[in-house]
Amino acid sequence: MSLAPRAVLVHRTTEYEELLARHGTHGQADFFLASRGRSIRDVALRHHRAQRALAEVAAAVPLQWRQTRVERADLDRFLFAPEDVVVVVGQDGLVANTAKYLAGQPVVGIDTEPGRNPGVLVRHRVEDARRLLRSAVLPGRSADELTMVEAVADDTQRLPALNEIYLGRPGHQTARYRLDEDGDGPGGKGSGGEAQASSGVLVGTGTGATGWLRSLWQERGSTLALPGPAEPRLVWFVREAWPSPATGTSKVAGALGRGQRLRITVESDRLVVFGDGMESDALSLTWGQSVSLGIADVSLRLLD
Repeated sequence: MSLAPRAVLVHRTTEYEELLARHGTHGQADFFLASRGRSIRDVALRHHRAQRALAEVAAAVPLQWRQTRVERADLDRFLFAPEDVVVVVGQDGLVANTAKYLAGQPVVGIDTEPGRNPGVLVRHRVEDARRLLRSAVLPGRSADELTMVEAVADDTQRLPALNEIYLGRPGHQTARYRLDEDGDGPGGKGSGGEAQASSGVLVGTGTGATGWLRSLWQERGSTLALPGPAEPRLVWFVREAWPSPATGTSKVAGALGRGQRLRITVESDRLVVFGDGMESDALSLTWGQSVSLGIADVSLRLLD
């Protein structure tokens, strides 16, 4: 007998809950904000709105289904199953935080604050949850297959991400490494790799092209065409490459198609690799280790 689908409701701690965890009581948190010229009223209202949305989505899950909840901080310890339907209740960024832990499960993005969130990934309203959940398991249900990026270290560690992957020093000091594109290096047809010192390397997708990646692209007036969310292409940038007798700046941007990789070899004590801003879940690389970055084998199935 096959298992009934399981609805996994992904949410995050609200600002109000974070304030209570720090200050202990509503009154103490209110006093803290008031001393800085702010009111707790708006923060509390947003908290209650998020809690109400989560409760309404939970009530929309079909009775014969199983359901569970997972908070963002626990995603790296949660085991998603093949029969799961993942419902992200919150902001666009929460979808990206969740994507790296999935393996093709359908995802529904529910916007808890329409008008405040861009709604690029949380495309639906709370009142749509019941219809979306029932249709998520129907054969042939259409979904956008959003391209993801992955980093694979030479010790087999793997890190996927929906928006972008960053490689650099943990404290964002100068990172030292050798950068090789496809065709570089021994036996390749390229011009050879390049030793660099920079603020790090960013490799992003079409989904990420609406965020951090786009800011770099705009800042340097790049002529590279940014990819679309479902397009099998990545764009990469080196941040603030430093020219010196030992380090170059000739390879600071480029694009990667399917099957193409960017290889980075560490030439300092420690570099970290993390995706979608989640520094707490990062790969740690040391001198001489290398990491390969390119299009991931899996994509995010986001219901439209």
